[in-house]
Parts: sequence; structure tokens; C-alpha cells
Amino acid sequence: MSTIPRRKACCQYRKIVILTLQIPDSLSCAIEHSTPLEMPSRQFRFTRADSFDADWTPDPPIEDVKQMKVAFIGLGTMGFPMAGHLVRKGQHEVAVYNRTQSRADLWAAEFGGRAAPTPRTAADGAEIVFMCVGNDDDVRSVFYGDDGVLAGLAHGALLVDHTTASAELARELGLAASKAGARFLDAPVSGGQAGAENGVLTVMVGGDPADFETARPVLDSYSRMVGLMGPVGAGQLTKMMNQICIAGLVEGLSEAIHFGQKAGLDISKVVEVISKGAAGSWQMENRHKTMEAGRYDFGFAVEWMRKDLGICLAEARRNGASLPVTALVDQFYAEIEAMGGKRWDTSSLLARLDR
Repeated sequence: MSTIPRRKACCQYRKIVILTLQIPDSLSCAIEHSTPLEMPSRQFRFTRADSFDADWTPDPPIEDVKQMKVAFIGLGTMGFPMAGHLVRKGQHEVAVYNRTQSRADLWAAEFGGRAAPTPRTAADGAEIVFMCVGNDDDVRSVFYGDDGVLAGLAHGALLVDHTTASAELARELGLAASKAGARFLDAPVSGGQAGAENGVLTVMVGGDPADFETARPVLDSYSRMVGLMGPVGAGQLTKMMNQICIAGLVEGLSEAIHFGQKAGLDISKVVEVISKGAAGSWQMENRHKTMEAGRYDFGFAVEWMRKDLGICLAEARRNGASLPVTALVDQFYAEIEAMGGKRWDTSSLLARLDR
């Protein structure tokens, strides 16, 4: 028999209780090799290489949390599983909208929620409305207009935008929601597709503390860390810092691997040592093997990283910050796109060096 830890989050106090489950060795082996496991309510795929915690297992429904009527707008790579966790773990009543109706119908068939024909009808009567779409323009397209979210927001409802967008847009939406008698939080996420699927995202929130406390137990359905960073816009600014850090880390890791290969070193042995010191990072631990193998079909796509870095650079022009490394890495990603790699993951910076 083997053991794996299981986490259960108490949303009210944010305590973490570690429970140890006895599981058969055969099941432990299945987890190790990322085999889809048949769970009581659905299949979960354990993607060890992409998850933040290799020993993580899906949580049961969260206890002692008020069930709410919520809406989720945007069922892309991130939104689809996030909305699913609201049903399966949060036990909330969920209505969804997606620009491609068939995707919303597929989600409803899997999770049992309601597929709405417009953002307005999805938001109608919801206590909390979540949005997770592509960029500023996409947010405005689902928020405004006769069929937009704003038209369906109830008085006192809370709008939570998970889209990685500009702080300027966050403030714009906050003002529009306030004029309509609603509330707003900007809440971009980090953790990628694996984090969304496994329900272990990091959520960076900007807004009123009381609104944050309203949303936090619901956000716990798909997150392992939720933090209030300041007023509206602070969540987006925090996400910009996150992306600035990642850009520099991935370029540094790419250059180190490239250097080691040219020097004839065993990259795995090197990483085994240096990852335990000051050079260690999540990127190093989880991406060095796929990078060395020239495999770039994991994680966050280059075209989306360029979108995020563009937001960072635009904000820096506004606030006077100097981001020379970020600007340079953005140019490197442009070269990756020119190589046909706009859908490669962000670790593909190594491919540019190996040309």
C-alpha cells in the first residue's frame, strides 16, 4: 500500500488540513503514469509534469459553504474546468455562456448546469457572475450591449473578471458595475490549464475587502491560493508582475540549458543539483526535461504570453517603469511566432537558441 496526501480547504478560515489516504499500489502506479482515474463523479487526469503538486488529488465538494446561483462567461481552456469545479466542488447552481454554443452545450451535458444563449441570460438572477475570456476587447464584447452581462446584472450582484487584461479595463468595469448597482472584482489567475483542471489556481484579486470575502469561498472551488492585493486594478497589476517574473525566468532557463548542451553536460544531472539551490524554480523543475527533448506542447501558449507582456509594457509606459528584459523577451517570443510557434508553450524560447 502507498499513501498520498489529500487536502481539504476550510474556506472560512483558509486552514489546510492534510489527510493521508491509504491507496493500493496499483492505484499509486496509475497516478504516477498520469492514467485517467475513474472517480465517483467524473474522470480526472493527473498530469504530473504540469501540476504544481505531483501528489495532489481532487478534493471532494467543499463543506460549509453557502450554495449560490452563479454564472460563468467563457468556456475556453481555463474557463471550462473552472466552471465545472463550481458545480462539482462548490455545489453551486451554474449557468454558462460561450460564443460557440456547442461548447456551452457540451459543458452543460458534462456538468449538469444551464447553457444560456447570451451573456445577459446567463447573468440574469446570478449572485456572482464570472468572466474568463481572451483580452480587453473580448471582455467588452460580452460585458456591454443589449445582450451583455451588464444588462443582466442584478442589483447587488458581484462581477468577477478572471481575464488577464489591463488595469485600465478593470477600473472601467468597476465603475460601470457600480453605476448599475453591482459590485466588481478583477481576479486574474495563474496556474495554466493544469491548474484549472486540477483546481489549484492562484487568484490575484483587486477590489473591496467585503466583496472579496463574498467571493472567496466560491473561488476556493478551483484555487489553492486566493489573495486580495488592493483596490480594483490591483489584481491585474499583480498578474503583470507574475508574467514579468516568468518571462525572465524562462529566458534564463533556456540560456542555461543551451549553454549546458554546448558544454557537453548532462542537463538532468545539472538540474538535479542546481534546482535545490538559489537557481531553482517551478519552471526548472517542471519544464527542463521537455525543453531538452524539444517538446513545446505543454502549458501557456506563446501568443497568449505575448498578449500578457504587451499589457505589462503598456502599463509600464503609463507608470514610468523600466522593463528592458521584459521588452527583450517579448521580441524573442515574436521570433518564435515567426518560426511557426505561436501555439508552442512559453518554454520554447530554447528553440530560438537552438536554431
